[in-house]
Amino acid sequence: MPKIRFIDLFSGIGGMRLAFEYAANSLNYQTECLLSSEINPNAQLVYQKNFDRQPLGDIRLIKELPEHDFLLAGFPCQSFSYAGKKEGFGDTRGTLFFEIMRLIDTSKPKAFIFENVRGLYSHDKGRTLETIKHEITKRGYSFNAFILNSSNFNLPQNRVRIYILGILNTAPKFALISDLGPKDSHSYNYEQLSLFYGNRKNVTVADILEDNPDSKYDCSPKFVNALKRFTKGDLNQLHGVRLIDYRGGNSIHSWEIGLRGECSQDEVELMNRFILKRRNKEFGNHQDGKLLTKEQIASFFPHPQLDEVLESLVNKKYLKLVDGKYKPVAGNFSFEVYKFLDPAKISVTLVASDANRLGVYHNHRVRRITPREAARLQGFPDSFILHSDDNKAYYQLGNSVSINVVKAVAEEVISQTLYCMQQKEFAPKISAVAS
Repeated sequence: MPKIRFIDLFSGIGGMRLAFEYAANSLNYQTECLLSSEINPNAQLVYQKNFDRQPLGDIRLIKELPEHDFLLAGFPCQSFSYAGKKEGFGDTRGTLFFEIMRLIDTSKPKAFIFENVRGLYSHDKGRTLETIKHEITKRGYSFNAFILNSSNFNLPQNRVRIYILGILNTAPKFALISDLGPKDSHSYNYEQLSLFYGNRKNVTVADILEDNPDSKYDCSPKFVNALKRFTKGDLNQLHGVRLIDYRGGNSIHSWEIGLRGECSQDEVELMNRFILKRRNKEFGNHQDGKLLTKEQIASFFPHPQLDEVLESLVNKKYLKLVDGKYKPVAGNFSFEVYKFLDPAKISVTLVASDANRLGVYHNHRVRRITPREAARLQGFPDSFILHSDDNKAYYQLGNSVSINVVKAVAEEVISQTLYCMQQKEFAPKISAVAS
């Protein structure tokens, strides 16, 4: 069996490597990882446990790369993320892309696969991606960028990422199709998603759930009892619900379940109107809502005992009085769970910051999803060794790639690269025969 040599930069816990090896094996190729690099010690530990090799550290300390065929790099996404400051190449982390280019110059691989957040596509009105394209094409590589959703690749997760592919001295035609997938996990539609990806399976959150996980993942009795009161005992109502204090919609708020103290119906009504009305332009242009005076609150909540209602909400710390104006003491970190997954749908995007606070109501238990379930959402096999510290495992999985997606991308890149190489190898012989 022929062998493919590859390098794994910004390797994390090894998601891209694992997926690439799966892809190569499916095409009857062996693989050899010549070098891997990851700066985080906790990720290095997990990588070593699974691949019996500890990655090198800081990429900036690597002088050159050995000769290889394929380069993998899930370079840091914080610079381009919608959740970050989006400073791009003005951010030190953003310049790490140029470290990849520096190393490519030391040993030009036949092809590469880069993965990053969706925000890279539109960052700085597309200029950042144009800069990346320029750096890639001036070195003789093709440039293709695809936006792919994990939910199109037999994973029950609404995760959108950009994949940048290049092959040296050729112009391949990839079979991949950019598709954002569902608008959100609630609008998931299997038939619609199958339109472009005929080999899709109808996979939902239920398929990744463990039957009887450790009781340490159960939510606290106090939190569960509050949810039972709110749902009048029908906990199935939790499916797909957010727990958040600064949005309306399909959400449960802290004042509705009495997390900081039981609220009267009037207090609940005032708070619900407050978080919706404070965004109205008549009260200002602040995107996340405004601080409101008592008179402004009275314009949408004309209550004869408004002073008493406001005072009670301040005392219970649902509202805060700042310079004569009221502000919700809000945020989703006051909840044990910020989102309950619907077993019949797909998951929201798994992210490093709060993967440990995704919940589910399953087998009559209100609990958080387990690290193994988070790993399954990303396509990792159950044989993959996770970090022994749950919080570190959640964080690493939220930062990782979706195995199924990278495998599909890698199959395309490997196939196209080897096909183009074969065509070039036979081209002189064909020309000689023709002459």
